[in-house]
Amino acid sequence: MENDIKKMLLNNKIKYLSVFTILVFLLVIISIVSISTGAMEIKTEDIFNIIYNKLFEIETGVAENVTAVIWDIRLPRIICACFVGMGLAVSGVIFQGILQNPLADPYTLGISTGASFGASLAIMANLNWGIYFPVTPAALLGAFSTLIFVIFITKRGDGFESSNLIIAGIIVSSILSSGVSFLKMSAGENVGAIVFWIMGSLSAKNWNDVFLIVPISTICVILSAIFAEKLDIISLGDMTADSLGVNTKRIRFTYLIIGSLITAASVSVCGVIGFIGLIVPHLLRFWITAKNRLLIPLSAIFGAVLLLFADFAARIISGGEIPVGVLTTLIGGPFFIFIFINKKN
Repeated sequence: MENDIKKMLLNNKIKYLSVFTILVFLLVIISIVSISTGAMEIKTEDIFNIIYNKLFEIETGVAENVTAVIWDIRLPRIICACFVGMGLAVSGVIFQGILQNPLADPYTLGISTGASFGASLAIMANLNWGIYFPVTPAALLGAFSTLIFVIFITKRGDGFESSNLIIAGIIVSSILSSGVSFLKMSAGENVGAIVFWIMGSLSAKNWNDVFLIVPISTICVILSAIFAEKLDIISLGDMTADSLGVNTKRIRFTYLIIGSLITAASVSVCGVIGFIGLIVPHLLRFWITAKNRLLIPLSAIFGAVLLLFADFAARIISGGEIPVGVLTTLIGGPFFIFIFINKKN
């Protein structure tokens, strides 16, 4: 019996390491293919030459237009795709754990709606009112304001119970959705700019977006992995967690801040990109493991691969710019239904 258990644990470890290695390999390959493919085809050696020389401030020896395409357009976009995908997948794990709800995702608490409202307001100010306000900071401000409001409502209720958080999120999200609808109605001929942002896109990303999303996603993913075992215990239910000496309210509040921070940064950079935070944790739980200590890093790398591939596919299919949020929902929705129906097998 003991030997069987050891063998099973060893097989699970090998399976986990194999999947993680394959995902890392896929991430590298898709990144190289994505950065070299487009209206301007670029050789792989030129890509590495430009990146290396730019990092160490050496003359690249490559044409300026090629350098600009790689360094100023494609590379920031790819980095944003990786870290937004990473952040959304990990925040999906977090919210499904603290809310004890398999249908929870990064947008359950209305943070994406708050970011959409802030971004819509900034777009309206820029295009209709002649007042310049950057869209990304406005979206970030809207997301954090929403989080504060949700926390305020929850604390006024029965505390940080999962049901209270969900109800507060639904209430705030409904109010802000009406606000976004009003802004779209008032935008007139500029409504397209608001709709395009809300649909989620990785186009026109720059190094300012990279410097926002990379540190936030990295720090939050590391922190979430550190407390992963307590998230496992919370997933068993508050009574069980309390009996094991875990302060459920404090841990839930900590994870609420971590997950919300990742979501706010991701949405403010790229708009609303659906299904990454919902489908990635479920697929990995079904196929690999439900332990959050392993699930969080695996979700991070899988989310990066999935969003980067979706963005690459959106560019190749259209030859232009299909919002990647549309593609992730179109593909992720039916695929998730298929997995859900066949999960018993």
